[in-house]
Amino acid sequence: MANQTTGTAVAAEGSEKSDRPNRVQPNHVQPSSVQPSHAQPSPAPSLFAMFVKLDARSCLVVGAGSLAESKIPGLLEAGARVGVVAPQANAAVSGWALAGKITWQQRSFEPADLDGRFLVIAATSSSAVNETVFREARRRGVLCNAVDDPERCDFYYPAVVRRGALQFAISTGGLSPALAQRLRRELEEQFGPEYAEWVEQLGRSRQQIFSRDLKPEDRRKLLHELASREAFAAALGKEGLS
Repeated sequence: MANQTTGTAVAAEGSEKSDRPNRVQPNHVQPSSVQPSHAQPSPAPSLFAMFVKLDARSCLVVGAGSLAESKIPGLLEAGARVGVVAPQANAAVSGWALAGKITWQQRSFEPADLDGRFLVIAATSSSAVNETVFREARRRGVLCNAVDDPERCDFYYPAVVRRGALQFAISTGGLSPALAQRLRRELEEQFGPEYAEWVEQLGRSRQQIFSRDLKPEDRRKLLHELASREAFAAALGKEGLS
């Protein structure tokens, strides 16, 4: 995992835009007899949080514009085999295809494109195409994320802070992407880049501790001491973590 800060937040937590596709608003005043809606927003879904290994897994992105461009790098960083289907592609996506980083089928989406895929990102500007991708993915048991359309998402991209192997993922289930972004910024300030190197040191120390003949309670106490705030401050002063 790259050792840089990444504040990537898409789908439900991507940006403080509407969580629904844009709809054309009527340009006339509604009759006064029409009462305003007092319907309550749908409750946030119950989500299962996990970090998924995508190394060598086949993932599909439908669309090759700016939306798709923002999704592809994260898949590549995770080691996924990325395929793209779209009649046209922007400069970035076509460049990745020319460089051999992704495969690009220059045509419209077909249901068979989902065969053998682990997940699919529907990233087109057409709600009809995204709906078709979601429906066909559901039929095949393929996880789907339709960008900026939580109702057609089996998973969300959370707001993420990365410090090497240390990752924080934040989700509000689509209820407040702005809050997720604020919390991400606060975590970026609280946990600086120096944590990436320190976590690597903790990993090496953990291996050494497990190689020693220690009682489980002694091992657990030692590991927690190494991960304490005091130990971090000491490492920061002694090693000059960058």
